[in-house]
Amino acid sequence: MAVSFAHLPVLADSVVEAFSGLPGQPAGAYVGQALLLDCTLGGGGHSALLLAAHPALRLIGLDRDPAARAAATERLAPFGDRAVIQAANFADFTPPAPLVGVLADLGVSSPQLDEPTRGFSFRAPGPLDMRMDPAAGETAAELIDRLEESALADLIHGYGEERLSRRIARRLVAERPWAGSGRTTADLAYAVAGCFPPKARHGRIHPATRTFQALRIAVNDELGALDRLLERAPDWLVPGGLLAVISFHSLEDRRVKTAFLSDPRLERLTRKPLVASEVEEQANPRSRSAKLRVARRLA
Repeated sequence: MAVSFAHLPVLADSVVEAFSGLPGQPAGAYVGQALLLDCTLGGGGHSALLLAAHPALRLIGLDRDPAARAAATERLAPFGDRAVIQAANFADFTPPAPLVGVLADLGVSSPQLDEPTRGFSFRAPGPLDMRMDPAAGETAAELIDRLEESALADLIHGYGEERLSRRIARRLVAERPWAGSGRTTADLAYAVAGCFPPKARHGRIHPATRTFQALRIAVNDELGALDRLLERAPDWLVPGGLLAVISFHSLEDRRVKTAFLSDPRLERLTRKPLVASEVEEQANPRSRSAKLRVARRLA
């Protein structure tokens, strides 16, 4: 049900402020109806704020997750045909017209983490899935079973920045098969934690966190999708159009920072990323690691 996907959009005030300077004279009045792309619609929180702030704006929202699209459909209903929702991966999408803005809120959402049947988290036992689109692609269990030990270790190190990646890969390979075994995210987390010294198993961050991150990124090709977006999105924008990306870990943020600095099509507007205030962090713990960077399309 859509209600299960309800959550607070991170850095909401910063996103609204970032898009306050959309192309058009005077502010809010566009030539025709301006079009903005929300690459990661989720529950529609950011989209609703932007549509409310810009009455002449139309929006296309993309998401692979049917639960997210259902929630967004309900949330954006008051805006009528100004909001169009599509089942799509932004990495494979081409907009139908030039855009005044592109927003991407990367990573996995709180409702996805909180739903055990999606397999993103080890807080409660769930299937070893981790797919953003639960109807397509390879599950995390199938990925673990398919890769050679060295390739699995490289994946865990590269996408999770996990220093014990080789020990973890050796353990996971030894315990194959994972797919079809009935074992859960809790079993995977237990296997990973067993690779750590006893004193390291009870820190602030669970020892399986980085491995889960790495598997999720690989299952959904998240960094590949981000690279394609950063390459293509500037060409979608009208002169003065805005590109805003919210990232949640250093692998994403480094890519965004580098692209905004080196792409001759873009002017970086945020020298340092915008982050959550203490008040927002307390109200929405997920916002603690969020970083927003914004760039403008040059003429």
